[in-house]
Amino acid sequence: MKFTETPLKGAFLIELEARKDDRGMFARVFCKREFEEHGINPTVVNTNMSRSRYKGTLRGMHFQKAPYGECKLVRCTRGSLYDVIIDLRQDSPSYMKWYGVELTQDNDKMLFLPEGFAHGFITLEDHTEATYQVSQFYSPDYEGGVRYNDPAFNIEWPLEPTVLSDKDANWPDYTSELIII
Repeated sequence: MKFTETPLKGAFLIELEARKDDRGMFARVFCKREFEEHGINPTVVNTNMSRSRYKGTLRGMHFQKAPYGECKLVRCTRGSLYDVIIDLRQDSPSYMKWYGVELTQDNDKMLFLPEGFAHGFITLEDHTEATYQVSQFYSPDYEGGVRYNDPAFNIEWPLEPTVLSDKDANWPDYTSELIII
């Protein structure tokens, strides 16, 4: 795997080193040792997946509050999506900055985000699937979110969402008091 730190401290774009032949391809998508060598928390307690029927489905921007903050490793396993993370760590040099990257079933890229980040994505085609390896068990009482179009962040989405949940559409405007990372 090739690890490239994003402009947001502690978040990495990870490119798979695919071995291809007539049968197709093979690649390692997780290695505890390689993650530790890059200072990345290798703990995985859950692997989740989402399947979105329609292009323009937006999921996010979600996070877990302390003490249940979670790291995520996100990979698109079918279709394509534009994945976005926001650094909400108030002591970080990249606080309130966002980063986005296209993940597809064919581009062999994954996105790692540490604790203290909000995460979300918009699907770029119908029938898109994503998998997430997470470092913490889900705790509904510690769930939080920021709105995908909150002017505090000015995220540049590649298209307007056509499908999103009421919860994701109605997160309140960002204030640092709402975020307890």
